[in-house]
Amino acid sequence: MTALYLLEPAGHGLSWTPFAGVRPVSELRAGVPRIRERWERALGLRTTAILSDGVPGFRELDEPPVRAIGPVTGPAVIAASWFAASGSATIDAGTRRLTGDGVSVAWVVPAGEEWRAPGDDGTAQPVEGLLLRGAYDLLTALDTLLAGDCAELSAGRRDPLPAGTLVFGDEARVAVRGATVEPGVVFDVRSGAVVVEAGAEIRHGTRIEGPCYIGPGSRVLGGFIRASVFGPRCVVRGEIAASSFIGYANKSHDGFVGNSVLGHWVNLGAGTTTSNLKNTYGPVRLDLAGHQVETGRINVGSLIGDHAKTAIGTMLATGTVIGAGASVFGGEPVPKYVLPFAWGAGNEQRLSEEGFLRIAERVMPRRDVPFTDERRRSLAATYHRLTDGK
Repeated sequence: MTALYLLEPAGHGLSWTPFAGVRPVSELRAGVPRIRERWERALGLRTTAILSDGVPGFRELDEPPVRAIGPVTGPAVIAASWFAASGSATIDAGTRRLTGDGVSVAWVVPAGEEWRAPGDDGTAQPVEGLLLRGAYDLLTALDTLLAGDCAELSAGRRDPLPAGTLVFGDEARVAVRGATVEPGVVFDVRSGAVVVEAGAEIRHGTRIEGPCYIGPGSRVLGGFIRASVFGPRCVVRGEIAASSFIGYANKSHDGFVGNSVLGHWVNLGAGTTTSNLKNTYGPVRLDLAGHQVETGRINVGSLIGDHAKTAIGTMLATGTVIGAGASVFGGEPVPKYVLPFAWGAGNEQRLSEEGFLRIAERVMPRRDVPFTDERRRSLAATYHRLTDGK
């Protein structure tokens, strides 16, 4: 049986800040599915392991094991985590690599042969999808892939909508399955389908404009939501536009979040607001630990790493990047780049390892995720990866 391996960017890649060194790129959402899930669906294979030197020992939920980048014996396919596959791909006999936009994004290893490193040798076959240059291109994935994802997921069984629900557009584009929707919720599906998964809750006073995906167990407490993805067990309220909440994030108060990506266990204090457009209407440049990265995008809000938190009333400038585990508070302006585990609005103080683990131990069970010894070790390793020598 052919094995599937997901290859992570070398060194985990500066451009993937604030998720670099925190979680595998393959576990980030490109549209609705995670990048790994996109490759699995495209190839009809299950992932054997994630090849990464950036997150050794990573363990959180249902992801495959992480092993160091090294030789792989066939039959196998090694797929790049920096490519979001779409559609399906049947690999022809004799094909040795798959290309997206003319770039090699997967390598086919026949039985008895060995793969050692990415290359451009051998017969190529194109595969549909999107090249991802960094974390900011998860926003590009929303722009280009979300409508199709929601259309596909909305097909099939759906529950009847409760009396008092208002739908603009074709009601068949609203797919509610095993979720609670209160009367008075507005669905606008003229621009795309809306999918609400099992265990989710949509409260009165919410307007959802498709394409939009509400993941299992997530709760929408009110406000205007459009063109966004919420992974499992998120709690959201207020105005949210063109944003990806990977999972287990909390924004339960008012405030605007636009064109942003939030990692697992992020908590935004009441009134936290992101700017997603420069006054010049020009392309956004990111400051990643002193390195300037051009996104080529006009709309970029904030990229917020796992376990980061903001205080009430926090204002985030266009293109702000907040490192994992950072606690942003205080009266001073928030810098465009906040170091991992920063304590306060500046970058001078750090949260201790003990303090970080203690907070995580309190937070994770609130979403019914046990704080096991394995998770403690994984988070402790993350802390040291991001702080040692810095």
